[in-house]
Amino acid sequence: MAEPLTHFDPSGAARMVAVTDKPETARGAVAEARVRMAPATLERIREGQIGKGDVLAVARLAAIAGAKQTPQLIPLCHPVRLTGIDVDFVFEPDLPGVRATVRVSAVDRTGPEMEAMTAAAAAALTIYDMCKAIDRGMTIESVYLVEKSGGKSGVWTRGGAP
Repeated sequence: MAEPLTHFDPSGAARMVAVTDKPETARGAVAEARVRMAPATLERIREGQIGKGDVLAVARLAAIAGAKQTPQLIPLCHPVRLTGIDVDFVFEPDLPGVRATVRVSAVDRTGPEMEAMTAAAAAALTIYDMCKAIDRGMTIESVYLVEKSGGKSGVWTRGGAP
């Protein structure tokens, strides 16, 4: 039988789960987002030829800010004490596009999975915003958790493609 959804009380009303009795431990999460775009757009990002500035530098800052703002954006998400946020970008010519990978670490009673995914989404949205003047057809193809660590459930790693 499936585990009950903890964000609902017995009557079905939404609630913020109590984490008071959980121990504070080191926790981590990695999330990715992919932005598909025209090959020419990818090349202009790579060459630093986007009129608004350095696309990936701005997307990196957006990812960091997004992670830090997650409890304000996701209604039932706990504020988590983040201890580190790393953002990397990879050019994927076969997509074509950019993959943003965000690693978030924390010490708290609950993990930073939502922070990592929010950060990856913010990076992808920022890439779109920075390049929309030349490529409105870009798509954010996926935002997904790659792995999480810490807490009672330990390590979880995605198997295969999202």
